[in-house]
Amino acid sequence: MDIILVPGFWLNASAWDAVIPPIVGAGHTVHPVTLPGMESVDADRSGITLEDHVAAVVDAVDALGPDATVVLVGHSGGGALIHAAADRLPGRVARNVYVDAVPLGDGGVINDELPVVDGEVPLPDWSVFDDADLVDLDDELRGTFRTTAVPTPARVASDPITLVDERRYDVPSTIIACEFFEGFEGPSQMYRHFIGADHAYTRELSRLRDYEIVDLPTGHWPMFTRPDDLGRAIADAVAR
Repeated sequence: MDIILVPGFWLNASAWDAVIPPIVGAGHTVHPVTLPGMESVDADRSGITLEDHVAAVVDAVDALGPDATVVLVGHSGGGALIHAAADRLPGRVARNVYVDAVPLGDGGVINDELPVVDGEVPLPDWSVFDDADLVDLDDELRGTFRTTAVPTPARVASDPITLVDERRYDVPSTIIACEFFEGFEGPSQMYRHFIGADHAYTRELSRLRDYEIVDLPTGHWPMFTRPDDLGRAIADAVAR
């Protein structure tokens, strides 16, 4: 199976390097994506929109041929992108895998509360994040992340997403749930609590007709904190 890996904010294709071996070992072909403006700190990000990032995921599918069927994997904000790509490509996405992410509903924004500096969103100070985000992200990993982080275009974080095709709800989906807040026994319990409470965060997820929630307890960046386990979880989701 062709598997397209879509990174979240501040990351590019290299974020998946340590995740890829278990997926390839399971017999799949991987295509990690670097989204527009995320090539390097020095790349031109001016004018890049959320739709540009959605289009880049669609283009990655189209590059495999008009009849290709793929699995899309999206981390964090990349979850919104793969959901939108499935909306644009009905019948061509065999499964969506959301890595510590959920699908974003029509008109929603990924995160318009992050600090914007000169038209882009640099990786903020760690104090901006919840403790649950940072579980297992030790000082060495934090240092590497900060050294390699690329600012995200501001409009990717704040543009409303446009979705038009309800066939997106038919795409089988796996949520690999990682972080969770105090008071819950694990990530999936938290997600199911939110679904039962009709929380805005999981409202679009609750509309999917075929989804599963898989626990991978760690912080928000499992590609750094539990890369082997994440690779196996993705391969297992594809096998299902």
